[in-house]
Amino acid sequence: MLLTVSGPPGSGKSTNAELLAERFDLEHISGGDIFRELADERGYTPVEFNELAEEEDQIDRDLDRRLRTIAASQDHVLLESRLAGWLAAEHADLRFWLDAPLDVRAERIADREEKSVAEARAVTKRREQSEAKRYADLYDIDIHDLSIYDAAINTARWGEAVVPDMLTAAVERYDPDQDEGKYPVEGVRYEF
Repeated sequence: MLLTVSGPPGSGKSTNAELLAERFDLEHISGGDIFRELADERGYTPVEFNELAEEEDQIDRDLDRRLRTIAASQDHVLLESRLAGWLAAEHADLRFWLDAPLDVRAERIADREEKSVAEARAVTKRREQSEAKRYADLYDIDIHDLSIYDAAINTARWGEAVVPDMLTAAVERYDPDQDEGKYPVEGVRYEF
């Protein structure tokens, strides 16, 4: 089984991906962890590294190639990244998108990173704009197009106690024999 969990910063994607991977005994591979490691190795904050990636597209290409290769070659994995659904594409059994309003996400980020909500909001907004531009330029991906996902959940509506159960129920009830077809992922340039 190959699952993907995607969403913007502060949406709860990491927390829920970790729980989902644990519940189904899947290897959890986080694109964000890989990206932060690459940033740290080069002496940048994630925001600085995001901005650098606007100038050096090989940063994104290296990360995304790695995630696409994992999706194509491994089973029993949960991929978590902003583009996991797009990169796993036809290889994924189920693709989930988690989101919450920007103000809610900024509060969550401020709490975990010990910064002001205003700063978290500004940094998050700038980061999302940077990423959306890069995804469109590199791969023709419109990150705001949620049509490829099997479920999109506003985590601010149900919260930490309920969302993992919603995702678990979806996976447990998924029957490949009853599957009439997932939304295709079309028009993406996988040029790494």
